[in-house]
Amino acid sequence: MILHDLVQDVTATEKKSVSAIKVPAAYDVPDLTEDVRTNLLQPPFSLPPKYFYDHRGSVLFDQICNTPEYYPTRTESKLLSRYCQHIVDRLKLHHIIELGSGTSRKTRHLFDACQHVNQYPEYWPFDVCEPMLTQTAHELMVQYDWLNVQPLEGDYSAGLSHLPKPDGHSLYVFLGSSIGNFSEQEAIHFLNEVRQHMMSGDTLLLGIDRIKDIDVLESAYNDEQGITAEFNLNVLSVLNNEMGADFNLEQFEHQAIFNENDSQIEMYLHSKADQTINFSEIDETVYLQDGEKILTEISRKYSLGGIEKLLATAELEIMDHFEPSNEYFSLILARCCK
Repeated sequence: MILHDLVQDVTATEKKSVSAIKVPAAYDVPDLTEDVRTNLLQPPFSLPPKYFYDHRGSVLFDQICNTPEYYPTRTESKLLSRYCQHIVDRLKLHHIIELGSGTSRKTRHLFDACQHVNQYPEYWPFDVCEPMLTQTAHELMVQYDWLNVQPLEGDYSAGLSHLPKPDGHSLYVFLGSSIGNFSEQEAIHFLNEVRQHMMSGDTLLLGIDRIKDIDVLESAYNDEQGITAEFNLNVLSVLNNEMGADFNLEQFEHQAIFNENDSQIEMYLHSKADQTINFSEIDETVYLQDGEKILTEISRKYSLGGIEKLLATAELEIMDHFEPSNEYFSLILARCCK
């Protein structure tokens, strides 16, 4: 399926009012109601991190990226600034397709590099939050007058087989160490799906966080300004708004710890008292004891050997590996194994 069959070409004036195309799920994934029934009605309590990203959650995450403790964005951005020109110089790009694009703040390094060498690919950001997609598309097309942006609204965890396939060479982009939000098997499955969607000559740009000092890791998810705590607590507001729940956010506190055995940050909401939560939309009640916790996110951290094994298992070949001198982060350019 070619996107140009779905969308008419836009003029310079029309570009600024472009709307998102909905990408259907390739297979059934639990919706919020199912996830609540499965994961929140009895211990151990948990909720998938995709529900963080309503409009407010997306804005809060963007603010997290500016905190001094949150090194992943800062480190990845420096790598992109330093190496994007090298990446663009070796690729002939017709499209940049970003999975989980958010506000596309770091992707702008790619646009700057493309502009420098007069390469003008189209940009297809793919994410779940339609308001954020369209707002960002407008901002990008004002900043880069040559850039055509076609937002794609959908959930990449629901499969990629319905994602439109463009003509020409594409660079798939998955930044922010979002691969760490998957379990090992989920990460392999996701990368396999990306590989299967790639055409001959396509490439993948992947950001992966590395194992490092525990204090550095835990500080990154417990910033002094409390923005990460606000971001974490906002998921309870999502449940209140979408499920008719009656969470009192003041009765919960944020905590993020590093699990050394599983090499992952685990983010929790701790109940500060015995409490009863009602979900009016599904006529269900959950009982939380003082100190009981809800797991809201994992963020796996990788060794270099772990990265190589992950990509090899997904039948992806590393073309370039970029890292800072402190080895805090890896930026990987990969292609399908020959």
